[in-house]
Amino acid sequence: MAANFVIPTKMKAWVYREHGDVANVLGLDPELKVPELQEGQVLVKVLAAALNPIDTARVKGVIKLPGFSLPAVPGYDLAGVVVKVGREVKELKVGDEVYGFMFHAKKDGTLAEYAAVEESFLALKPKKLRFGEAASLPLVIQTAYGGLERAGLSHGKSLLVLGGAGGVGTLIIQLAKEVFGASRVAATSSTGKLELLKSLGADLAIDYTKVNFEDLPEKFDVVYDTVGEIERAAKAVKPGGSIVTIVKQNKTLPPPAFFFAVTSNRSTLEKLKPFLESGKVKPVIDPKSPFPFSQAIEAFSYLQTRRATGKLVIHPVP
Repeated sequence: MAANFVIPTKMKAWVYREHGDVANVLGLDPELKVPELQEGQVLVKVLAAALNPIDTARVKGVIKLPGFSLPAVPGYDLAGVVVKVGREVKELKVGDEVYGFMFHAKKDGTLAEYAAVEESFLALKPKKLRFGEAASLPLVIQTAYGGLERAGLSHGKSLLVLGGAGGVGTLIIQLAKEVFGASRVAATSSTGKLELLKSLGADLAIDYTKVNFEDLPEKFDVVYDTVGEIERAAKAVKPGGSIVTIVKQNKTLPPPAFFFAVTSNRSTLEKLKPFLESGKVKPVIDPKSPFPFSQAIEAFSYLQTRRATGKLVIHPVP
């Protein structure tokens, strides 16, 4: 079957050779070398990718991973087709449609025609989802699920989501209701996105431009902070409750808050697959998406406005 895929030696990829603003340092390289496989990796023909705030931070050099070197290709999320497998790969095979996020992504990420990805980071794509929809999910759905699990959300508990219309927030609302069985979910957003929150399952949609959520008489078992409002979150949690934040703080977090950093594993994606196949949990993609591969810089510019609803997808990839 491998003969069906003719793998070139060179590929198109977005590359940065120095750190700085994306518009200044990111450029399209039409002849980057296709990555070589390690034994536990598969080569994926990328059909769609998605952007996350961490991608901007990596290009700017705000976040640097051990072993990182320039030049580099940005991007964590992808969906595509396996075209080659390493010797130690156990389950995936050539022709499989997969999605996941490249947790290591030290050098070569997903804004390229091909990506070499650890088998353990990838799951089979739900048949119900198109490639662009699938690419939007891996980092945010695993962040949403892992944070809720660590915070101890369970059946009958209440939840407040700060930043309910963002990439992670839109999944937190859905997972809280459909997977964790929360009895009540409240979420914050700007005025124009309140109806979206309700459509995703929020019982209470709070307009942060008009209401200070911490002043509401209602308090919550769990507060999930996606926007960096930890001090205010501490005033909205019940005694004995928990606060999870995904925004790195330069100061000690007030108890009961903790910072959650996601890791990539296929088991979470496999666990949530039935909810995606049934449509109980849906990808939320910004109306401006998808951006064609040639407009990656425009997609980054929009990402940096922090006004996106859900996720920004790059599709099609050549």
